[in-house]
Amino acid sequence: MTTESATALAHQLTAGSVAALARAITLAESSRADHAAITRELLTEVLPATGRSQRIGITGAPGVGKSTLIDTLGVLLTGLGLRIAVLAIDPSSVRTGGAILGDQARMSGLNADPQVFLRGSASGRTTGGIGPGTRESILLCEAAGFDVVIVESVGVGQSETAIADVVDVVIALIQPGAGDDLQGMKRGLLELAEIVVVTKADGADVDRARHTAGDYRRGMRLFAPRSPQWVPRVLTCSAHTGEGCADVWAAVVEHQQCLTDAGERLQRRAEQRQAWFTAAVADGLRARFHADPDRAALLSQLSDGVRAGQLLPTVAALRALTSA
Repeated sequence: MTTESATALAHQLTAGSVAALARAITLAESSRADHAAITRELLTEVLPATGRSQRIGITGAPGVGKSTLIDTLGVLLTGLGLRIAVLAIDPSSVRTGGAILGDQARMSGLNADPQVFLRGSASGRTTGGIGPGTRESILLCEAAGFDVVIVESVGVGQSETAIADVVDVVIALIQPGAGDDLQGMKRGLLELAEIVVVTKADGADVDRARHTAGDYRRGMRLFAPRSPQWVPRVLTCSAHTGEGCADVWAAVVEHQQCLTDAGERLQRRAEQRQAWFTAAVADGLRARFHADPDRAALLSQLSDGVRAGQLLPTVAALRALTSA
């Protein structure tokens, strides 16, 4: 694809073409250098049309009901006339690199909705709960005119903090009875969560969900809030019945308004762009380092010494970095 066709794709994208959006995200997720170049051209073209959506991160342990809640919440939002893009990140196999990408099958309410774009992606080697190309994909969804971009993280535990670097608000989902009261209150992800939702608050689990929510309300006071303007909310909901889902959306809207009024929303976006820049520089330096045949040979030699126990890893790293 040439620069001219990248421009054509940009025009299709900003006109709202879902097919163009799917192609653009495929390019953004590719590891090929030529695709990366096209993606840069494309994003440069559409950049003025980005930045207007609400970016929501939803995370939680496997089985907590992330996809089900997104399905119910998405139906609510399209009913309000909003266009929704869902970027669902699935864990990649450590052996094959593949992913099941089953989230779309669990979002039956959104699958056929023309106001919704669903995209499943593999996490690849990216850590922190997001995938390669997630940042780019968010911008592309915004350029295509989507009002709300929901990022569903991998859902592997409390280390999923990278999602906070790509969204405006992090919603952490909790199982009823999760942990032993405050045993579940661990630093990391929950320090970044500004809305905590206890899911599956229906049937026999209603009382247990309310009890868990009470524990988390008390426990969240142990953490310094991410924003001085916002006290984290702890809610309960049932994606099955829809009970409480409107309250989740109301909390998101209140959070966005609060941060916007304080000027913090724009500040966060600026900090996220800086974090993206820093990560891109580090990735580029790493790629150039390994592409140099002399350095690659030195790395192999040093690696052998480390594996054999002849070199301390930090000493080997210093030699690699300071070699001429």
